[in-house]
Amino acid sequence: MTGSTLPGKDEAPGALSPSLTARILTYLDVRRGPANRATLAALIAAYVRRVPWESAFRIARKHRTTGGAIAARRPAEFWADALERGGGGTCFESNYAFFALLRALGFDGYLTVNDMGDTVGCHTAIVVLLGETRYLVDVGLPLHCPLPLDATHTTCSRGPFHTYSARPDGAGSYVIERTRHPKRYAFTLRDAPVADADYFAASSADYGERGLFLDRVIVTRVVGDRVFRFNSGERPYRLEAFTKTGQREDLALDAEGLATTLGDHFAMDARVIARALAAVDA
Repeated sequence: MTGSTLPGKDEAPGALSPSLTARILTYLDVRRGPANRATLAALIAAYVRRVPWESAFRIARKHRTTGGAIAARRPAEFWADALERGGGGTCFESNYAFFALLRALGFDGYLTVNDMGDTVGCHTAIVVLLGETRYLVDVGLPLHCPLPLDATHTTCSRGPFHTYSARPDGAGSYVIERTRHPKRYAFTLRDAPVADADYFAASSADYGERGLFLDRVIVTRVVGDRVFRFNSGERPYRLEAFTKTGQREDLALDAEGLATTLGDHFAMDARVIARALAAVDA
């Protein structure tokens, strides 16, 4: 696609090599296709089933570094963690990595940094340009499907677990909401491109003292036909399982062998989970 205001793929620090891109597609079990809505939807659907929203890899990274500022993972490093150890991330690194994949596959768009209520600049997302239509893409919440954006009226998109809506809220802003969720409000999209250097700086800052989700191990991923969630800050330990109709089931977890149990369930490296659990419990 043409008309992008972003650097060329060969100039972007977050660019993925053709060989890594091919490995990622194999990992996601998605065939390469044209840069259209169907391909975009397939990539999102595969990502949320393969790559967890999780804080363990970030916590382990933060606590293995001694002294100095911690740099966020670039997309290639994020994908290496995913392919080799079943890792994922929170919104900054997840959307950064997914955006790099989209660009490698010929999609046009940009990264955004957004607000959640009164908390400014705490959540990221992607805007993808397909012809005359702009789509909100967010694997860092995640949204399970692309959501069209229109400055003149509210738009909706139905996913397997939620229906998402984008309501215009002033110039360049949209309120993003979802059904069948305890918190209907998701975030406020600030529809403005963020340069790679600025995005990377914000991602790295999220490892600092004010970084989010560094005090507890959280893992969420679609497994089978349910969304599973673990939060080490909630006791007793349990897996929360949510159906497509919003019904919840709590599955008790034993503290002994917890990292192995979580690693097996979410297909993640149990050693990383164990290091993260030890760090937040220290």
